[in-house]
Amino acid sequence: MPHDGQDMPLTPSPVLPGLLPLTAAALTAAGALLETARARVRAQVAPQGKVDAGALDTHQTAAHALAWLATYVEALRQMQNWAERLEAKGGFGEIEALIHQIAFGEYLWQIHGGIPMSQGEIARPQDIGLTQDDCGVLMVPAVMRLTQEGNSQAARSRLVALMQDNAAHVTMGAPGLDDEFDMIRDQFRRFAVEKVEPFAHDWHLRDTLIPMEVIGELAEMGVFGLTIPEEFGGFGLSKTAMAVVSEELSRGYIGVGSLATRSEIAAELILCGGTPAQKAQWLPGLASGEILPTAVFTEPNTGSDLGSLRTRALREGDHYTITGNKTWITHAARTHVMTLLARTDPTTTDYRGLSMFLAEKTPGTDAAPFPTPGMTGGEIEVLGYRGMKEYELAFDGFVVKAENLLGGEEGRGFKQLMQTFESARIQTAARAVGVAQSALDAAMRYAQERRQFGRALIDFPRVSGKLAMMAVEIMVARQLTYFSAREKDEGRRCDLEAGMAKLLGARVAWACADNGLQIHGGNGFALEYRISRILCDARILNIFEGAAEIQAQVIARRLLD
Repeated sequence: MPHDGQDMPLTPSPVLPGLLPLTAAALTAAGALLETARARVRAQVAPQGKVDAGALDTHQTAAHALAWLATYVEALRQMQNWAERLEAKGGFGEIEALIHQIAFGEYLWQIHGGIPMSQGEIARPQDIGLTQDDCGVLMVPAVMRLTQEGNSQAARSRLVALMQDNAAHVTMGAPGLDDEFDMIRDQFRRFAVEKVEPFAHDWHLRDTLIPMEVIGELAEMGVFGLTIPEEFGGFGLSKTAMAVVSEELSRGYIGVGSLATRSEIAAELILCGGTPAQKAQWLPGLASGEILPTAVFTEPNTGSDLGSLRTRALREGDHYTITGNKTWITHAARTHVMTLLARTDPTTTDYRGLSMFLAEKTPGTDAAPFPTPGMTGGEIEVLGYRGMKEYELAFDGFVVKAENLLGGEEGRGFKQLMQTFESARIQTAARAVGVAQSALDAAMRYAQERRQFGRALIDFPRVSGKLAMMAVEIMVARQLTYFSAREKDEGRRCDLEAGMAKLLGARVAWACADNGLQIHGGNGFALEYRISRILCDARILNIFEGAAEIQAQVIARRLLD
């Protein structure tokens, strides 16, 4: 395989002629199959026109398979939009064409033959109630050509050869965003390369907190106030900008990319549900990074079932007393405020009795992580995602001022939290893209440098094929993520789109990390190589901010309502 690019023009390009019309026609066919699938599942779970919860559980496999099919179709639609935007700007080159072509070739085959929901679960058309006759809608020339020739060995090999000559271009993803976002990307990529990547693996191995110096520099760059309106001291930028920043910082280290997640959640809660006084009090400090928040929602034995939370908040004059236990609380020790969800109505057993509090606490130290009276905590040792640490917390007589009840009204906590899920899942999808890109970076470098049997690893088709598919799926996940962010920026409901981006992005991150480690061989299993850390970090993405199964359930419900 040529590496210097000098004789590449002598080899005919494997890009299919008339590619964009081909993929547009194929997308129409895939969309038609999705509508048939939706009708089939709706007949199972909503026989009276409204989704029946019991039927949805009974036919969960069909519903989740539908969610994955819809995610694939939306992902291909956004790839088509991306390609057409680049084509209009004259930026749809050979690398972009190959990525686009391989994506359609592979995903169309999976739609027809089976979509991997996890390593051991394949969503087949028959699981959704589709017959072979139904799948006949895919038997059109565009789909048949793309599935037969789109994801060929020649296409994958050519893409990887071009990636070697244009590494910066392809690893940046050629996202096709406005120049403003390219500038933001460049700024945070430089920061990650200089201030994060050289130290991240040591932070991971020593299981230490990300240094406060790094947090201070991020604060100076405006990371914590990125989307907070300027009137409250923030930059007032878009969710798309947030996605770009989260991606590039997570590409350096997921812990650094996740530092702003809690600030994003807290700010969104206050902006959407806070009183004017609460906005004025809390948002400027969050924006500047002077106030570091943590999200305190999950409890032992509840997991994703937030409606069944048992932590109690009892009103006593001008304050509330909190009693209960929380778990999987990220960055809990050295933060200043907790967005804490608790039950204020003891007569309820569901989401209707929950309220959200802005619970102040004193930042801890290594010697005394939880010095505030009424709360104690212990660290949960974890495989990855270590830079902020995870904790179990216990509250016994913990005091929160009544004025810190979010919005000043009890019983609105669950609804307030739901308003943050779109942004949180967009940001998590962006973090997943960043982790996936980090895996590709590491694997690409290793494959170029490591030699076996007298050749660089990258010259072997099975290795280059893995690298090609990593680059392709990263782009697919990236475009779906940016689409959900743009929908949010336009003020449109995007819980469906954000959920799809998170669902696919998490799977792509894990696949890229796994393939990256495989390329490293035995060395990938050694702790000294950063791909071992990337694998551990990638695994959490399928669990937090909505486990994959919960995410598929939510997507299916939205598709069928």
